[in-house]
Amino acid sequence: METSDLSNSQRASSAQDKVLPRVNLLTMFRLGLFQMGLGILAVLTLGVLNRVMIAELGIPATITAGTLAIALFVSPTRIWFGQMSDAKPLFGFHRTGYVWIGAALFALTLPLAVQVVWQLGSVVQATGSFSWTTQTLGWTALLALIMALYGLVTSISSTPFFALLVDVSEEDNRGQLIGIVWSMMTVGIAVGGITSKVLLKRLENIDASAEVLRSSISWLFIIVPVLVFVLALIATLGVEKKYSRYSSRSTLVNREDKITLGKALKILTASRQTGLFFTFLLVMTISLFMQEAVLEPYGGEVFRMSIPETSLLNSFWGIGMLMSLSATGFFLVPRFGKRKTTKFGCLAIAVCFILIILSGFTGNARLFQATLVLFGLFTGIATTGALSLMLDLTAAETAGTFVGAWGLSQAMARGTATVTGGVVLDLGRQVFTSPALAYGIVFALQAVGMVLAVWFLGRVNVQEFRDNASAAIAAVMEGDLD
Repeated sequence: METSDLSNSQRASSAQDKVLPRVNLLTMFRLGLFQMGLGILAVLTLGVLNRVMIAELGIPATITAGTLAIALFVSPTRIWFGQMSDAKPLFGFHRTGYVWIGAALFALTLPLAVQVVWQLGSVVQATGSFSWTTQTLGWTALLALIMALYGLVTSISSTPFFALLVDVSEEDNRGQLIGIVWSMMTVGIAVGGITSKVLLKRLENIDASAEVLRSSISWLFIIVPVLVFVLALIATLGVEKKYSRYSSRSTLVNREDKITLGKALKILTASRQTGLFFTFLLVMTISLFMQEAVLEPYGGEVFRMSIPETSLLNSFWGIGMLMSLSATGFFLVPRFGKRKTTKFGCLAIAVCFILIILSGFTGNARLFQATLVLFGLFTGIATTGALSLMLDLTAAETAGTFVGAWGLSQAMARGTATVTGGVVLDLGRQVFTSPALAYGIVFALQAVGMVLAVWFLGRVNVQEFRDNASAAIAAVMEGDLD
């Protein structure tokens, strides 16, 4: 490309940026409806379903966590879907069409998953314990396949959605947008917990019959995914057309030599800072989410809570996150910076895990619930800081690819965390007769991991990333990046 062409392109981009309106507060909350839906679904899969599989159906925690985590292990496709949304518009838009298709498909897969769970549970209950037979192997494999499909279709929608957040925001309001959008996800977690408690009211009796259990949860897994699909439509309708700055920021738009996935991956690996931040996200996310597969069973076994009561545990830490997410984006990040905010959040989370262990040893349910509120509070602080840093480490030309990579890191980490939590719990049960000690090992490992994440965070340099990424993108544009 000639120098004159570049300068003309820059002038056109600058003019278009001046014309485009800035995302307003109402639109930020509307975008958050999509994340709210994901929060509701998280309660269904890693809240209600895992509790039922482990505590009610007698399926081992390792098998339960492993099958549910398959949805997260297909996350390498996030980079591909992100790159597709960069390069190939769908229904005339780079992001919105992918969001809608993915949302429609994940609303169809979850009801199938729960029906397979009943079949697997029936086999386990018929034999009295879990053992590998043709039937258990077949149903477990089918459940894993459906959860892989669920993870795939979630990637189709979520990665372009996160790229849309980059497209519609500026550096000075991105922290606010992230704070609001992730606040809405927390609202979803709280709403999911409350909705589950209401719709599962018939299960308040801890000795409810198998028929009541099955019908109540089957209906929950039909009604809620449809509601989430509707939320995805409302969240994104018209937003990209009105606010997206993708076409003015990217020098790749409307070019015949649009960036390929291979070239995008080379840009992704051009800076060592990408690898450092990738590692930080892995360690932080694993340490944060190992409890996802064990929190509700912990409430059931150690504190003797019913299914509706344990589904409400998500609301406790959800309330804490809700209190901190927006406040972090509007006040803490602008005042203290993204790195210091994230570091403080991580260290405070480590303390919360210690308090959760103490609550189990004392059998104090109120301490447990109060600590979950604090856990949510500090998780909101750490998450907002980390996500703001993530979007700073994103190049406009390959936003979908970069966001896909960050999504890959988080999803792989959550998958690893979910499986690790289940495996460590099963190992702890073999070593200790006390449930509080077995679960305590999981929480102790999380506390150590949070401290390690802070160490990696201290080595991240945003400016170094920007310099290296800019050079790599320029090389791709000139066709020099071999």
